[in-house]
Amino acid sequence: MSFNENAQLDSSRVSDRRGKGRGLAVGGGLGGGLLLILSLFFGSDVIDGLGLSDGGSVAAGQGQSESIDTCLNGGDANARLDCRILGTAESLDSFWAPYLADYGTEYTEPGVVLFTDRTATACGSATSAVGPFYCPADQQTYYDTAFFSDLVSNYGSSGGPLAQEYVVAHEFGHHVQQLTGFSAGRNADPQGPESASVRSELQADCYAGLWARHAASQPAPGGGEPFLAPFTERDISDALSAASAVGDDRIQSAATGGVNPETWTHGSSDQRQAWFLAGYEGGSLETCDTFSAAEL
Repeated sequence: MSFNENAQLDSSRVSDRRGKGRGLAVGGGLGGGLLLILSLFFGSDVIDGLGLSDGGSVAAGQGQSESIDTCLNGGDANARLDCRILGTAESLDSFWAPYLADYGTEYTEPGVVLFTDRTATACGSATSAVGPFYCPADQQTYYDTAFFSDLVSNYGSSGGPLAQEYVVAHEFGHHVQQLTGFSAGRNADPQGPESASVRSELQADCYAGLWARHAASQPAPGGGEPFLAPFTERDISDALSAASAVGDDRIQSAATGGVNPETWTHGSSDQRQAWFLAGYEGGSLETCDTFSAAEL
């Protein structure tokens, strides 16, 4: 468990579209953008080969049949994935608002949308095969909760809570880029080992690590108990497992049997782990400036 049991949650923070969606997105994402690139280069059978479909079902025990309105506290976040996404979003808000204020940047909360199968966004219609993503056009983050079971069964990640929380923190990282101006130019340089796209994704990983470093000590709004308890070594290992699982090299190798850095959009497994740790081990916005880094 990683949430303080008595931490209070506000279910209005999340828009719950599960079971209501109809509807591919072009915003920054943890793995979906890479799946789209792979599909374009190697055919749609790549996605099928990974075991992903247009609308996977949510794994049992994920709380998908319960309303987000019943997510009340940290105990619920420890027990249910949807409540955990909610609690993580609130923890991220409580960290980024004062942290960015110190840099003269006003933090605005990104939207948090849960959906199943497909949903409409300002970046186009999105299916569950896209994976979690951030849409800059509407400044919302989107999560089909089925992805989190795919992260374990198809990508090989461990299933610990911080592996899931890392995903949410990464997508919020793209929103921070939008607020600070680092998101400009990634679409003009969309692939390659040194591309703006890769630098953008690695920076979002670093921002996730930066949040993780402070999450257990950052009070909730109003000076309340922090949403999260101190992370253990196992928790950090889970986050690194998730970062490794969605590395370009690992996904390409699993899908095609080969690795082509010239088509990378997110960075290698080693890079994603390294930049998460760069943020976690005493990082700052300056430390996370992957765009100025001589080596990734």
